[in-house]
Amino acid sequence: MDFQAVLDDIDAQIRPLLGTGGRVASYIPALARVSPQQFGIALRTCEGQEAAAGDATTPFSIQSMSKVFTLTLAIRGLGEALWQRIGREPSGSPFNSLVQLETERGIPRNPFINAGAIAVADRLLSLGGDEALAKVLQMLSSLCREPVHIDAEVAQSEADTGFRNAALANFMRGFGTLDNEPGRVLDVYFKQCAIAMNCQQVARAAGYLCRDGAHPYDGTPVISETQARRVNALMLTCGTYDAAGEFAFRIGLPCKSGVGGGIVAVLPDRLSLCVWSPALDGTGNSHLGRMALELFVARTGLSVF
Repeated sequence: MDFQAVLDDIDAQIRPLLGTGGRVASYIPALARVSPQQFGIALRTCEGQEAAAGDATTPFSIQSMSKVFTLTLAIRGLGEALWQRIGREPSGSPFNSLVQLETERGIPRNPFINAGAIAVADRLLSLGGDEALAKVLQMLSSLCREPVHIDAEVAQSEADTGFRNAALANFMRGFGTLDNEPGRVLDVYFKQCAIAMNCQQVARAAGYLCRDGAHPYDGTPVISETQARRVNALMLTCGTYDAAGEFAFRIGLPCKSGVGGGIVAVLPDRLSLCVWSPALDGTGNSHLGRMALELFVARTGLSVF
C-alpha cells in the first residue's frame, strides 16, 4: 500500500478545514497560545516503512499521550501489582472528574484519566525515585531514536493552573492510593505531560505496541506480548476520554489522545500512527485529528475489526 499517497491525500482534505471547528485548550495558558492552523500526520509500519504529511515535524505538547509510555514503564516495573490501586474500566466521565474518584474510594477507574495517570506517576516515583522522570525521557528517546525534552514553559503553566489535579492527588493520598507526597507526584505528572514531540517521533515511539512489545528499531523487548496487548486494549476502551466508544465505532483503532491536539493510534502487527491538530472538540480530542483517522481507516480499510 502506498501510505505516502494516503497521507498526502488526507492532508489535502484536512488542510482547507483548519480553523473551522474546535478550540485549542484554554485552561493551560501555554497551550491557549498555540495556533490551530496546523495539521500533521505520520506513520511507521512494523517493517520500518515511514510516511508523513503536513506539519509532521512540528513539535507539540504530547500531554495525555504520555500516559501510554508512563503506563508502559510502570507495567514493566510492577507487572500485575500495578492494578492493585488502579482500575481498567472506561470512566464515562470527564478526565478530571473528582466525583467519580470519591464514589470509588480513591481508586482511579483507569490509568488514562488524570487520577489514574497521577497514580501511575506515584508508582514510578516508588520504583525510580528522583530518576523517574529521566527514565520516561530516556525510554521515549530510545524508542524514537531522537532526543526528547520537556517544554519548560508548558510544565510551569501546568503547575500554575493544575488545581484540579492537585485536588485529585491529595484526595488519593487521603485514601492511601498514593505512597509519595502529592507535590512530588504532581511534579512528575505535569512534566511528563509537557514533553514535546512531533508526529514522526510519536509514531516511531509507539511502534512497540504494533510489534508485540518489541522495540521498533532493535527488536529488544520493551514489554511482553501480553502486556502490549493489554495496553492496546486499554487504549481502545479508555484512551480518548469519554469518547472512547465513539472512536471505537468510527475508527476502530486503539488510540490515546492529548489536549495538545495529538492522537496516537495503533494497528497491531501492522503500524503505529500519529495525527496532530491543536483545536479540540467538546470531549477534549483533536477535532480534525479524529476526522483524519476516520479518513485513514476509510481509505485503507485498516482497523482491528
